[in-house]
Amino acid sequence: MHHVSIRTANIHRAIAFYELLGFTVGERFTTGYTLACWLTGLGGRIELIQIPQPQPAPDAFKDEHYVGYYHISFDLTDQVESLPEWLNNLSQSFSQAYQTNPEQIEPLKILLNPQQQQIGDHIYEVLFIADSDNLPLEFIRCQSAPNK
Repeated sequence: MHHVSIRTANIHRAIAFYELLGFTVGERFTTGYTLACWLTGLGGRIELIQIPQPQPAPDAFKDEHYVGYYHISFDLTDQVESLPEWLNNLSQSFSQAYQTNPEQIEPLKILLNPQQQQIGDHIYEVLFIADSDNLPLEFIRCQSAPNK
């Protein structure tokens, strides 16, 4: 996959959010009449596109009847040893950034605290947060395959 594209109400707030997650801005460009950029990090690339006169996005996380793209998932298995510890550090980073720059950053919104989930024959730690436009982002970490 080349990239995932995310429409945002405020590209500067979205960039600040994703930079705190560890993304780095690559190319900045315009698409038609609006601002856009590519960011790389966490093993992938995203494109942010600022939308003029934005409408609130549907709540894909809580609406059980929502049809469409649900979330982006980032695999942190090779990057962190504990998802709860990573989330705690991330929350602190967001809190500090909010105190310094409340116009660009809000405290981290946690949609689902870390929990274990069995998928196939593996046990994962899974958590969800909301980005600067309240879109759900998943973070997973493979813990182990169950004993057979």
